[in-house]
This record gives sequence, structure tokens and C-alpha cells, in this order.
Amino acid sequence: MPCDTSHSCFKKVSGILLALTGVFALLYLWFTLFPGEITPEAYQYFRGEELERGRSYVLALRLVYISSFIVKLVFLLWFLGSGRAEALAARCFALTRMRVWPTRILFFLVFWLILQLLSLPFSLFANYYWQHHWGFSTQTLISWWQDYFLSSGLSLVLTLAGVLLLFAAMELWPRRWWFAGAVFSVFWLFLQVFLWPVVISPLFNQFAPVQEIAVVEMVEELSTKTGLVIDEVLVMDASRRTTASNAYFTGLGSTKRIVLYDNLLKDFSPAEVKAVVAHEMAHWQHGHVFKGMLWGSLGTFFLWAVFYLFLGCAFGKQGFYPPHTVVIIVLFLLVVNFLASPVENYFSRQMEREADRTAVMLTADIPAALSLQVNLAVKNRGDVSPPPFLEWFAYSHPSTLNRIKAFKKLGNN
Repeated sequence: MPCDTSHSCFKKVSGILLALTGVFALLYLWFTLFPGEITPEAYQYFRGEELERGRSYVLALRLVYISSFIVKLVFLLWFLGSGRAEALAARCFALTRMRVWPTRILFFLVFWLILQLLSLPFSLFANYYWQHHWGFSTQTLISWWQDYFLSSGLSLVLTLAGVLLLFAAMELWPRRWWFAGAVFSVFWLFLQVFLWPVVISPLFNQFAPVQEIAVVEMVEELSTKTGLVIDEVLVMDASRRTTASNAYFTGLGSTKRIVLYDNLLKDFSPAEVKAVVAHEMAHWQHGHVFKGMLWGSLGTFFLWAVFYLFLGCAFGKQGFYPPHTVVIIVLFLLVVNFLASPVENYFSRQMEREADRTAVMLTADIPAALSLQVNLAVKNRGDVSPPPFLEWFAYSHPSTLNRIKAFKKLGNN
């Protein structure tokens, strides 16, 4: 049991984190329900019904996100505070005849299943029902369940392995396990970014090199301007699941690639596709993936050190952490990731702005950049003028209207 001083510290730290979480959650909910008037400038580029459809579409998704977060938070607090987590751990010990490692595995499996059941209604509504309601999803229910079980299975295996490694580190290095955890997390982050495009992504989609001659020539032109060697520009069969359009840059080293949705090539003009490819190449040119991982690595070490102190407040200076420690881990990560969202998204938006500016310099085609933002927002039902708090807190990209303003400013310079 933790000493009185440690227990008092744990309560104070927990109280501060939860109070701040509650404030942000209430603000998120408030601005979701009462987003305010749409900025008049938006009507220069969009019809009123397009703006209203965008807000109607994202309203439910925002409610699902914050509701899911609150449900998980309340459950975890109840599970720990009521003693149910310790009771489940005791039951698992009884079932495994007091064997520590089987108990940890059994406890984790039961706990993981409970969390999956809590999240399932939200996932089913947001990712299947709502997407069908708005005409985005092209998946059957069977196909959706196949994706769900595949992603859940991967999550289960990887998370269980991580939890068991953490418990092993706690036993081997009682005072330095946080450093070992940070090193492993950073290693896994780099490995994941390197391997995800060639190992995980192909489990869900098919990728093929771009065949359109115009796109190939356009990529070669941009590659010459940037001085970058572009090994692969791939088309993903996104239309198997959605009618939405997108593109992304992923990977490191030999796995770096630009991926275009097939919907993007089908529904957008060549000039708009060029604007997209230029934007993704700008990320490549500025090393945004590596920079993001570097900042993420520094944040990871800081987070693990804080977590070590946090658990020290919870359990005191002991060499054994009970199976229900995993509940505290999940609660801590849930709260910290929520509170860190504004910081992470701030850096992400800065990178997106830099990529936007560079892309316009590469293409010298501001009208295409503007029409791309308008058409993406209309086709993907975006909220082009979100409440400033929501953009600050939750947007990894600048809002559509802010991107349009930035492009117009570049055009006037």
C-alpha cells in the first residue's frame, strides 16, 4: 500500500488532471452543441446548404467522440474507485491458482474485452451507420465487421505484448523501468512508421503504382523542382470502403510513399491532383514525418518519466505492481492524450501550413489550391468554419476557410 504522503500526492495530481480534463471536455461538448454562426466570409466560396450539411455531418461525429471519451473516463474511474478492478484481479488470481503471469494475462484479456464492448456502439455508429447515412460508406456490414475484427485482433496482440513487456521491465528494473519503456516506445514508433505501409496497410487495402501518364509526368516535374527522388506514388482502392477523397504521405527510408485515393483521381481535376501531390511532396521535402517523430520521441520520454512518478504516488516504492495497474495505465494515457491534443495538433497545423505554402510555390497555381479546398470540403462534408476552440483543440489541419485565407494572402503578395 502507498504511504500517506504518496497517497496524498496521487490524489492531488489526479484531481488536477481530472479537473482540467473536465473543463476541456465540457468546452468541447458546449462548442459542439452550440458552434455559433458560420463566418460570413465562408459564403463567398460555399452555398448555404453546403455549409449546413457540413456542420450536420460533423455534429454527430463530434458528439460520438466526446461521448465515447466521457464513457471510458467514467468507467475507468468507477472501476478503480469502487474496488472492482482489485476484485477482478483477486478473481483472476484465484482462477490461475496465484500464478502471477497467467493472472496478468487473464486480467488484461477481460479488461480489454470490456473496453472493446464499451467502444463498439460508438464505432459502429460513427464508422458504419453514419457513413452510410451520408452516402460515404460503400462497405457491407459483413465487410465492416471483417475490418473491425482484423484491426481489433492486431490491437489485442500488440497491446498485450506491450503490457507484458512493461510488467517485465518493472520487475527487472524497479527504479529505471520508465527509461526502458521510453526507449522501447521510441524504437517501436520508428519501426511502426517504417513497417506500417508495407505490412499493415496492405491487410486492409490494395495499392498499385499510378498508371495515368499525366500523373506520372506531373510527379516527375515536381520531383525535378524539389530535388527529391520519388520512388513510389501509389493509388489505394479507397472506393471499396468510401466515396470520400484523400491522400497521405507515409513511411521512412525505403518505405516512403505518397498514397492517393482512387476517388481523388476520379473526382478531381488534374490541376487539383497536382496540388495534392505537391502538398504531400512538401511534407517529404521538409522532413515532417521525421520531425514529428523526433518531437514525439521527446514527448514519450517526458510522458514515461511523469508516469513513473504518477505510479509512485499510487503504489509507493514497491517492486511489485498488481495486475490492475493496467487500468491506471489506460486511465493515465486516456487523460494525458486528451490533454495533449492541443499541443500535438498545434505542431501538426504548423506543418500543414508549411506544406501548403511550399506546394503553391511548386505549382504556381493558387486557383487550383483554392478549388481543391472548396471541392474537398463539399465532397467530404467538412465544417469549413468550426468554432475556434474546436479548431485549436482537435484539428490536425487548419480549417478549410483558414487555408483558403492563407492561399488568398499568398496570391496577394
